[in-house]
Amino acid sequence: MSTPTFGSTLARGALAGVLAGLAGAAVQYFLTEVPLEAALAVEEARPADPGAAEHHGELFDRGTQLLGGLLATVVFGLAIGAVFAVVYARLRHRLPGRADFDRALLLGGVGFLVVSLLPGLKYPANPPGVGDPSTVEERTLLYLAVIVAGLVLANLAPWFNRFLAGKGWDRSTRLAVTGLSTVVLLALVVFLLPANNDPIPADIPSTLLWQFRLYSLIQLATVWTVLAAAFGLLLDRQQRTAEAPALVA
Repeated sequence: MSTPTFGSTLARGALAGVLAGLAGAAVQYFLTEVPLEAALAVEEARPADPGAAEHHGELFDRGTQLLGGLLATVVFGLAIGAVFAVVYARLRHRLPGRADFDRALLLGGVGFLVVSLLPGLKYPANPPGVGDPSTVEERTLLYLAVIVAGLVLANLAPWFNRFLAGKGWDRSTRLAVTGLSTVVLLALVVFLLPANNDPIPADIPSTLLWQFRLYSLIQLATVWTVLAAAFGLLLDRQQRTAEAPALVA
């Protein structure tokens, strides 16, 4: 089986990223936008702060903001697709699986777990009007700390698996011990890092808050799923096309 070139892998990653961004934009438009609009309505209904500076209105209307958000999701998909392709090109020989589609799905699952699900569970997304603006920098650093810790553990897991293999452990036991150890360490990361103590305003319904958080995770899961599946299918198709002349010969 031939190894795809870096250029072809990067091009397919970018294309898969655009498709993933379009899928994420669709979820944003039909799902995430519903609680987002409700949160904006609550925020606008709040009485004006007398000590605040004079309000000059929004620079862009809501329709323009929505279009910009959808385009940003597509651009995000393109960027993450390119990064995904670079990581895949470097790790392809180390990823288990009989085909590129299997390997791509595995890498996509790890990416979603480390980059989206783990930090999303510890510091879930909040709609507009929730969160103290003065703590944005602190919350951003903590969010990045969860991602870094997850990436470190994701890289340690294969090393630990190979270490156990060198000790003569059988494959099923190695996978069970490695998986359990990784889950325990991830749980410790979530438990030990400080929580976000920003108060939830009383005028934000709990159903709206959790609906926004759930839809945000669904949007991210959609992006990662479409990215991994499209990337794997594109690579498999390239592989079959490259091998066809040899089979005919």
